[in-house]
Amino acid sequence: MNDLDGPSGTADSARMWITAVPAFDPDDVGVLLAVDTQSQDPGERMVCVLLNRGHEGEAGVFYLLPSDLSARYERMGDRLAVSVTAFRKVLVDDLAQFSDSLLEHLAGLARDPADDDRVLLLRREIVTDFVPVEQDGEKQPVLVLDHMAGPAALTELFSRFAQGDASIGVLHADRGTDAVEAGP
Repeated sequence: MNDLDGPSGTADSARMWITAVPAFDPDDVGVLLAVDTQSQDPGERMVCVLLNRGHEGEAGVFYLLPSDLSARYERMGDRLAVSVTAFRKVLVDDLAQFSDSLLEHLAGLARDPADDDRVLLLRREIVTDFVPVEQDGEKQPVLVLDHMAGPAALTELFSRFAQGDASIGVLHADRGTDAVEAGP
């Protein structure tokens, strides 16, 4: 865990923030995940591959179909977790075009406990009292900012986005479940 204070004043998980995104409404706070396009982690690299399936909405914002890539919120006490998942079949189709070993790593990824046809690509947690807003029965989307390798502060990531060196994907978020803590 990273103990740096984030914009919300809570401790941030590595590359997960509760913040407003300057390119959108500066007063609209949401969950932002950063993924490293140069990562050696197979799940994170697969997220980057699937971000290329996005359809551009607002300038620089790419929306993804829930069948391509989606996120799920879960609350566990004072922690908010975000899991990013994809259908195994979508990954097989997209990864087949690559000559590296990403397709070989697919078999080693954990299945999504909520859906056997999906695999878990990425999971991050943060200590926060933030609760994602629901509108028309749908959870607030998760924003994913892709960037080049190297540690980067949130302000640096936004700067990279403004310069065109990073892009933001908007992931549909499932409701998930709230974990129940066992009593004494």
